[in-house]
Amino acid sequence: MKKLLTILLLASMSFTFTSCDSWLDVNKNVDAPDYISEDLYLAGILATLGQGVAYDVRATSALSQTFGTSNYSNYANHFYSKSSDAAAEMWRVTYWLHGMNLENMINQSIEKESWTLAGIGYAIKAYDWDMLTKLHGEVPMKQAYEPGRLSHDYDYQDEVYTQVREWANTAIEYLEKEDNTDYGSRLRDADIMFAGNKDKWLKFAHGVIVRNLASLTNKNDFASAYAQDLITHAGLAMSVNADNAEIAMPGGGGEAQFSSYNNCWGVYRGTSSDSYWASDYTVQIMTGTIPQYDEATGDKIQADPDPETGETSKLYPFALAEKQYLADTSKAAGHFDPRITAKIGTLDAKYYTNMNNIDSIKSWVYYGGGFTSWYGPIDAAANLWGTRSQYASSGTYDGDGRWLYRSDAPYILMTAAEMQFCLAETYWKLGQKGNALATFKKAVALDVEFTGLHLKPGAPKETGKDDEGNPTYAIGGNLPGGDVVTKDAYNKLAAEYIAGPYVDGLTEDEFELSHIMMQKFVAMMPWGCTETWVDVRKYHYDLKYNGEVPTLNDGYTLTTVNQKWDSDPTKVYKGYYLAPAQVEDRGSKYNVENHGSPCYRIRPRFNSEYMWNKPALDALKPIGGQEENYQCSIPWFAYPGDMPKN
Repeated sequence: MKKLLTILLLASMSFTFTSCDSWLDVNKNVDAPDYISEDLYLAGILATLGQGVAYDVRATSALSQTFGTSNYSNYANHFYSKSSDAAAEMWRVTYWLHGMNLENMINQSIEKESWTLAGIGYAIKAYDWDMLTKLHGEVPMKQAYEPGRLSHDYDYQDEVYTQVREWANTAIEYLEKEDNTDYGSRLRDADIMFAGNKDKWLKFAHGVIVRNLASLTNKNDFASAYAQDLITHAGLAMSVNADNAEIAMPGGGGEAQFSSYNNCWGVYRGTSSDSYWASDYTVQIMTGTIPQYDEATGDKIQADPDPETGETSKLYPFALAEKQYLADTSKAAGHFDPRITAKIGTLDAKYYTNMNNIDSIKSWVYYGGGFTSWYGPIDAAANLWGTRSQYASSGTYDGDGRWLYRSDAPYILMTAAEMQFCLAETYWKLGQKGNALATFKKAVALDVEFTGLHLKPGAPKETGKDDEGNPTYAIGGNLPGGDVVTKDAYNKLAAEYIAGPYVDGLTEDEFELSHIMMQKFVAMMPWGCTETWVDVRKYHYDLKYNGEVPTLNDGYTLTTVNQKWDSDPTKVYKGYYLAPAQVEDRGSKYNVENHGSPCYRIRPRFNSEYMWNKPALDALKPIGGQEENYQCSIPWFAYPGDMPKN
């Protein structure tokens, strides 16, 4: 890992020098080589991929309503100007940071018959482009690396999707070939995700195909054209948490050799975590507090007052929906989802007390925030570290943070749980409810286990004594110095939850598609919010409309989105309402340039496309890339049929 910066520099320099004329050979420069050994590219490619995925989560976590944010507030409001490069990090990764570096790694490996490294390259390429098109829709693909071009035509998403699967299948073909290359320790050292393990890379390549096809489950021909391929590849993809695609980050805070050794969601870099918090929706589904709404007015129904005090509970001021999908407010064994202790911050645990006390852990309070404000419908949310105070690291290494919001946490690209959720949804679409339920239970168990594997129980950092001799703590006592539950407590709660009514106790009669998608929503936070945004878009944010897709005055107006009520059996995400929805605590309208629609894609990167490639943007259909509402153009994967190109 300490070679990371050198490898990154070498990789970037290769882009510049591989096309130099031969007369430059008389002045060989060891600091700027004209040829890079193919294995030296890999660590830099993986490190930039992990960070690129995480950077775009800043936008997709807000767009999917997983988190609220004061940082990427335009995305929380489903609007953003085209004159910005924010949330186009995978564009930068795919075309530039990887770009010709990845192409060179692949081509040099093929030339040397280093089939394992060539297969790894194609697997990464397929992953890049799958994520790129899901974020941006149409992208330049066929002409992307043609030399001498100053502009690039766009390819439509259906073509990109097909190519992604072809690249992934090529990766599988190469990885299955006998490779006689003597890599020594070079491949193991450069591969900061799988340490050169070919079997894990094969599962990763199959996983890319699974998540590519899983975005198509709402298309009319999914069952006939895509479902069996998804089932086949899911059977060959990662199936246990030891297979998960995790890019190691060494951490180290201010004492690390380079800042980028710290996870960008961790304490030291502080890129995101202090300005993000769980949305009220995320808290509602994880605590079993989805409220009831009066469908005549859109108001939440007030809870009955306590018969003894005559007052309504501050924590539960609203009547709760009769059916909850992940948890409920009972203290009985199995009714509490322990993942909340890792995934969502609470102020109740900031002093690291009662970390092993099950009753205390169950009593902690979690508040969900608004779209752009900490203040939600009940109270203010904690940030992702479990504080409300900004943490600015000094040059001295003070603390890691917690869970995946930790300086030394890995970047997560794909998990076995995700594969099982994709498979469960597929079985549901095929009408195989029994298979869907069994697979769903496996998926939840895998994510509960995954969450626990990344716990590092912590303690506050004492900084001295006050005048009365009591200890004082950094940042007012709420330094995010580790997770707030012990592994023993978490594992006990996890076993109870899996055995309880929301997982193993769930019956076929009770089981709904909502169980699959709402549990997947939780499993993907925060690392997989881009795929969560795919899911909510393919179900069109649960808007109520006629025809193939929502349109102006059919699903939304210029001021309001018309969302399905939770009582509608076709609604997938129960309790989910966008900002301009017809219910209490919503009601704000989108920017006028959205024409009333929620956002369906992120605009291409400004500094490449809107500066230099405007004619190609203008040619896009059905909404041109320079139109004010291009971000609302529905991508092909979300159309039940073909995407109109006129």
